[in-house]
Amino acid sequence: MEPGPSDPQVDASRIEAGRLLFARPVDFVKSAVSLDTLPPMGPPEVCFAGRSNVGKSTLINALTGHGGLARASNTPGRTQELNYFNAQDRLFIVDLPGYGFAKAPKHKVAAWTRLTRDFLRGRATLRRVFLLVDSRHGLKPVDLDLMDMLDETAVTYQVVLTKIDKLKKGQRERVLSATQAALAKRPAAYPVVAVTSSEKGTGLPELRAEIADLALSEDAL
Repeated sequence: MEPGPSDPQVDASRIEAGRLLFARPVDFVKSAVSLDTLPPMGPPEVCFAGRSNVGKSTLINALTGHGGLARASNTPGRTQELNYFNAQDRLFIVDLPGYGFAKAPKHKVAAWTRLTRDFLRGRATLRRVFLLVDSRHGLKPVDLDLMDMLDETAVTYQVVLTKIDKLKKGQRERVLSATQAALAKRPAAYPVVAVTSSEKGTGLPELRAEIADLALSEDAL
């Protein structure tokens, strides 16, 4: 009998695959401001979405081990394009514009929102959306709106709770339980909630393993 998914040897091999995927440099490719400026479809893609200032760029930097790869800022709305990164020609990582708040004119925010939605609906090589949620605040109405759209278009997404180190144990358990309950009846939601801290490194090996699974399987959904 082959090892099951909970077998320690399988878990260890997945963690190692994740480590190796990001052991070499991850390179910035381009910033796309419209669908016609996206890179040609090639390797599988994963993208990181979330409210402004949720920690997307910081998490990407922590996952890849390159502190300055994605631009991090304390100013919400700084990421205004779809930023593409190449992991060994095996995977594209996409940093999406933050949503929910931005110190920018309304017409610009509307343009970023349209670009993001069009991308999520129509990118055939997109394997999963990692939806980042600040664990201190939980799911907000703007997160649920995006989840509704992803459910409607059957785009698989996985919630990633960020900044988990800011919570005490009991608070962590409550926010995780509430998040799992909110996802239970959503058809496109991946059933495992990732729990992370970019500062402490919590959950990063496991998240790298998830991403490596997607890079290794062209048929991943």
